[in-house]
Parts: sequence; structure tokens; C-alpha cells
Amino acid sequence: MAALRVYRMRADAVVPRYKTSGAAGMDLAACLDSPYVIAPGGTARVPTGLQIAVPAGHEGQVRPRSGLAARHGVTVLNAPGTIDEDYRGEVQVLLINHGSEAFTIESGDRIAQLILAPVSKVEVEPVDDVAALGGTERGDGGFGSTGV
Repeated sequence: MAALRVYRMRADAVVPRYKTSGAAGMDLAACLDSPYVIAPGGTARVPTGLQIAVPAGHEGQVRPRSGLAARHGVTVLNAPGTIDEDYRGEVQVLLINHGSEAFTIESGDRIAQLILAPVSKVEVEPVDDVAALGGTERGDGGFGSTGV
């Protein structure tokens, strides 16, 4: 099993953990000097007070918490956000309030979840003819081409 090394930048930073034995994601919590309000339609970059070392060959995926989205319309703006294995800065979460009321974040509030996932690397091979990509049943049909 790979290890996620975590450095707490502040004593009140909450170390990520799985809430249940079957949970896929670890909770990420806000680490704030004072409460922060996100207005309806507003965004915020919320610090966690943590620096992490994602295991080699993995990425950290920052995903929304379903309860925040369902109850308040608050979600991760760039979901899923990616934390590369070579990033060592503070983990921050970009949140957006799609709700109709202001949302207040307090230090220690669970604001997102972190999932570690393996990363596949490929060799990029430029081709000179689109036919070299190979045909498919779908072809170049895009947005909505297979139905609603």
C-alpha cells in the first residue's frame, strides 16, 4: 500500500482521513484564521494548511463533497482538481457557490475529498493523416451525438 506523506503547516490543520472503512476519499478540511463567506455565484480558494507528497505514479484528485453540493450548492470549481506527484505547495481547494444563499466556511469544516489514483503515462505519437487514428462507429460525432 502506498503512503501519503502529510505535513501540517499549522497546528490546527486537519490531517486527511477516511471517514469509514469503505470510503474512497479522504476528507479535506479548511484551515482558516477566521470564517470565510462565499456569496451566491462567488468563488474561493480555501487553504487546508497541508502540504502532501503524492506517491510516485499517482495523482491526488480533489473532488466535491456530495452533502455540500446537495444542501448548499457548493462544489469544487475545477472538479476534479489534480494534485501532481511533484507538487509540494499548500493544498488549496477552489470552491464555487451555485446556491442562492451565502455560504460560510469555518476552520475545520470538511470542504472536499481527496482520492489517490494511479496515473497512466503514454508515449505521444503525432500522425500525418487523420486516417491513421483509425475509424470507429461513432466517428467524429461529439456533444449529444449518441442521444440524450
